[in-house]
Amino acid sequence: MSPGDEHEAAGGYAGTGHTRTRLPDNEPYGARRGGRSSSRSLVTVVGVVVLLIAAIAFANRGGDDSTSTEESASGPEATSTAASGERPVDSKSGGVPAGFGHDRQGAESAAANYAVVLVSADFLKPVRRTEIVRQVFVADKQAALEGKFNQTYSKEFLKNVGLDAKGNATAGSTYVSRTMPIGTKVTTYSDTGATVEVWCTGVFGTTGERSTNPVTSDWFTMTLQLRWADGDWKIESFSQEDGPAPVPGDDRASSADDMAKAVEEYGGFTYAR
Repeated sequence: MSPGDEHEAAGGYAGTGHTRTRLPDNEPYGARRGGRSSSRSLVTVVGVVVLLIAAIAFANRGGDDSTSTEESASGPEATSTAASGERPVDSKSGGVPAGFGHDRQGAESAAANYAVVLVSADFLKPVRRTEIVRQVFVADKQAALEGKFNQTYSKEFLKNVGLDAKGNATAGSTYVSRTMPIGTKVTTYSDTGATVEVWCTGVFGTTGERSTNPVTSDWFTMTLQLRWADGDWKIESFSQEDGPAPVPGDDRASSADDMAKAVEEYGGFTYAR
């Protein structure tokens, strides 16, 4: 899939049924965008990077929900994201959390941690991406997905977003892709599979004086179809859509150097219920 195709996919994700909706640049949402409106095409490129994963059409999405149970029509209870008191899971050598509990809360923890890694800067690096795919996806999906990801994140695409063939930013620049889950919601659950929605925000872009992709923020919801396999929750398929997003605040944008320093000095979290 070419970069141009990805721009088209950003309007209607292939096979996902999700459509991106952009708010017009007027009050009140456009009031605090400043110079961003004049570089809309550049911000669109960032959006493509962030949401590119949603453009892949996954075959045989989901599992058999015949034995699953759904949340009530009124939605999850207010305590559904309260801390359970369980210890966070241990991480494997690859740095991706693993060993989630075989229960509803374990599925939520898995979905939150997997959302972080799927929209990380590491996922644009071919070698690291292969390791991640083999660690977080079910075995029977790995080969096909690895091929699709490699085709999507081609050398041409990486070049267009300022990265080399290995997914690294040029000297003096730092590529930023950091995702923070806000909350999770289980929509279906059984002992063998679960569907979990993860509401996220994040910062994405490239720092540096010559960067054409300034670091910006985004809000999105990722839906993950999980399967219990090999003693852990694994991803069978996933999709992504915009929002819910709040009205932008009055925060002053930090310099590129400050953003690069923050990414280097502040580590991420392992999420657990």
